[in-house]
Amino acid sequence: MAGSVASEEQKFCLQEVLDTYRLCLSQEKEIYLEHYVAGWRGLVKFLNSLGSVFGFISKDAVNKIHILVALLNGDNGSQYSTVQSMVKYELDNELVDLTKRATHPDSGCRTLLRLHRALRWLELFLDRLRTSTEDGKTSVMCAEAYNESLAQHHPWVVRKAAGMAFCVLPGRPAFFEVMNVGPQEQVVAMLGEAVPLISEVYRVTEELYAQHNLLDLP
Repeated sequence: MAGSVASEEQKFCLQEVLDTYRLCLSQEKEIYLEHYVAGWRGLVKFLNSLGSVFGFISKDAVNKIHILVALLNGDNGSQYSTVQSMVKYELDNELVDLTKRATHPDSGCRTLLRLHRALRWLELFLDRLRTSTEDGKTSVMCAEAYNESLAQHHPWVVRKAAGMAFCVLPGRPAFFEVMNVGPQEQVVAMLGEAVPLISEVYRVTEELYAQHNLLDLP
């Protein structure tokens, strides 16, 4: 498998993702963008460790990560310390294309929305992996999670390609192996901690975007 030949730096570890998402939310439920991006870097490693099957999602995620990192490191980086401060700053300064992609196609709000939608798919998929039986079909789990989340934002040709990609997914044990945690019981336990954290970050983002009518940015 691709993960077995990856360098240690590229190797996925569920513990790292868990630790990152623990740091993501402040006590006031503000989402630190730096940790959000770091969490996504870990999830990209997870996708890549399973080979090229998820390439159509991981490549787009990497592109979005680069955009957000550039904003964090830019002249106005302090405005991007949290997702909440980013939304306020970009809306106050009219840096978001609200009706059509024109002046600001790579705004932080639009970029993060694309990751937000993909995060929902991963949240649903990881939870299905956690609760399924050992012989559960990962192709079905992945397709169900995709159809409940990302599919509604993808054109037909992408949905078709995704469906074909999911058909060749390895079994549940292979997914647990690339988590680099240990026995299946430990993986299930750690997913039991990680998924609710990811879910909470998703929920807070969803409510923030809904409040500002940003869930359908072009």
